[in-house]
Amino acid sequence: MFDIKEQLSLTGQTAIVTGGATGLGLAITRCLISAGAKVAVLCRHTENSALDESGGCAVLYPFDITRTADTPAVVERIIQEQGPVSILVNNAGNHCKKLIEDMSVEDYRSVLETHLVGAFALTKALFAHMKAQKRGSIIFMASMTSYIGQPAVAGYSTAKAGYLGLVHTLATEGGPYNVRVNAIAPGWIDTPMFHKATDNDPVRLAKILGRIPMNRVGDPLDIGMAAAFLCSDAARYISGVCLPVDGGALIGF
Repeated sequence: MFDIKEQLSLTGQTAIVTGGATGLGLAITRCLISAGAKVAVLCRHTENSALDESGGCAVLYPFDITRTADTPAVVERIIQEQGPVSILVNNAGNHCKKLIEDMSVEDYRSVLETHLVGAFALTKALFAHMKAQKRGSIIFMASMTSYIGQPAVAGYSTAKAGYLGLVHTLATEGGPYNVRVNAIAPGWIDTPMFHKATDNDPVRLAKILGRIPMNRVGDPLDIGMAAAFLCSDAARYISGVCLPVDGGALIGF
């Protein structure tokens, strides 16, 4: 008899999650571990107490993904220490909220270096490894700004829209080797960043909720569960897509 629980399990798999110790990345780390995976967390911090609860299933690797010359060595170290890697979640990023006339070229370049170039370098370092083992699931963390206009985030929206093209190309390259490549586009999620932007701005909060057919913001675990699903064999025939997890915000009136 077909067992859907077995298809959803990530038992025995090793994942790399960038920015996996805070925010949405931490929710993704927790969900992958709950599904049975071991997670190598890449982040700039040398310590993070949030990972202590993992029971050793999350291992922290302090690393700045913009140091792309060092990326292959970090990936090789993880493979040697944690075993073959079959999951990569490109979640790390930075943010520069400035109108274009106030944003310098360096501001713009810095955002692209983290989101696009850093994620590309890490994916490139793992791609041949996944192709050789004929198994892999790669996720890029896209955004509502991959699709809709929002002021003062030119670098961020460029990078997030760029993920869509990268996903399409890599899905076609990885497909013959059972390497699937997808993206997740989170909507408005209940995070400290969301509260910072809306707690003292009821007009903005009302505008956001008015756009969401479900009339509420999401939970970080909604993103984590979507990632765990896309990484599992339950999604074995899904590749080259961007999954909005937004309560219907993209189609909201």
